[in-house]
Amino acid sequence: MRLSRYFLPILRETPKEAEIVSHRLMLRAGMIRQQAAGIYSWLPMGFAVLKKIEQIVREEQNRAGAQEVLMPTIQPADLWMESGRINAYGPELLRITDRHERAMLFGPTNEEMITDIFRTHVKSYKALPLNLYHIQWKFRDEVRPRFGVMRGREFLMKDAYSFDIDADAAKAAYQRMFVAYLRTFSRMGLTAIPMRADTGPIGGDLSHEFIILADTGESEVFCHRAMLDKPIPGEDTDFSADLSPIIDDWTSLYAATDEMHDEAAFDAIPEADRVTARGIEIGHIFYFGEKYSKPMGAVVMGPDGEEKPVHMGSYGVGVSRLVGAVIEACHDENGIIWPDEIAPFDIGLINLKPGNAETDAMVDRLEAAFEAAGKSVLVDDTDQRAGGKFASMDLIGLPWQVVVGPRGAGEGTVEIKRRATGEKHTVSEADALTRLTTRP
Repeated sequence: MRLSRYFLPILRETPKEAEIVSHRLMLRAGMIRQQAAGIYSWLPMGFAVLKKIEQIVREEQNRAGAQEVLMPTIQPADLWMESGRINAYGPELLRITDRHERAMLFGPTNEEMITDIFRTHVKSYKALPLNLYHIQWKFRDEVRPRFGVMRGREFLMKDAYSFDIDADAAKAAYQRMFVAYLRTFSRMGLTAIPMRADTGPIGGDLSHEFIILADTGESEVFCHRAMLDKPIPGEDTDFSADLSPIIDDWTSLYAATDEMHDEAAFDAIPEADRVTARGIEIGHIFYFGEKYSKPMGAVVMGPDGEEKPVHMGSYGVGVSRLVGAVIEACHDENGIIWPDEIAPFDIGLINLKPGNAETDAMVDRLEAAFEAAGKSVLVDDTDQRAGGKFASMDLIGLPWQVVVGPRGAGEGTVEIKRRATGEKHTVSEADALTRLTTRP
């Protein structure tokens, strides 16, 4: 993609409304445009990152045995009346009346709707276990939306819902999602710490939130240092096996936010192993048993011939929130530093002198070779001065920069830069291709 034809409205000045790093950088890097309080349009670069995160989430849900569906954003309010949540949820629930005076709402979550789908179509325990998920836009009418996509009113979320015959089977489903979440966030270059959590308005008595450490996090985090470098379950993980040893290993060490913090338990950890920091929630999982199935009549015929309410869990990942969270964890004073797997482009190819025959020819060759090797490339072919090109490329944070100038083109060399470390090397054209196309 040529930058001269790519819609990338970079801002030189930081907008006054941006209070945290991710909001400032997303606006400056031309990733989003605020349309109203807490509501954003996603521009090409931001949308590219959003879709990459969404795809990783989808792949790991599928790997864990969940099946994708798509539910509507607008829900009939009578489902929430059945569950008893219509008044309990509070003013964040955006209530709507359609032209026929029917009470509707813009869904903040989908426990009621998925339970309605389940009770309509599943009647026997033989159809269990079942886990259905979707990736859909949600709306919560925050009283004061702040911090950009980190706490917007409209947001993209993956929410999954498990259905099982009893508590033991439901907890096995919970464990599958626990492991899937560890893998999901690791693939995005993040160290996510699972912490026992309050269930809040979702309900139930078992919940974990997944937290990444960042100075601007909304929660204070207390954990054992070993939580920061535990090995993540690999691609060969058997999700049909008993995963409780993995869960026990992860939950045996202390990890809590300020809401669930036990000072005495934390003080019992050797001082050198205590970590106190700020953290951002990027995922939350719940087991809530019969909370929705019982009042809404989601029952199946059990192996004993008796009808019984199914046991349920729900599992959320803030897909759009993750874009901001990654930036909060991965940036420096010059801009964003994208982890390789979710970067909008793999390589930023900078032509220092567009119109020069030798630089143009080298840039064309490199672009074609990189793309043939499966690498996505953003070519800065604009007439901007060199300093501006370098600053813009640092701001948008692509993993690799390749700089082509007249002198180097004449000598057959380019400069390559790793954005995460700032390390630079002058290498031959062939060496640049080898280095950047043999990496994952």
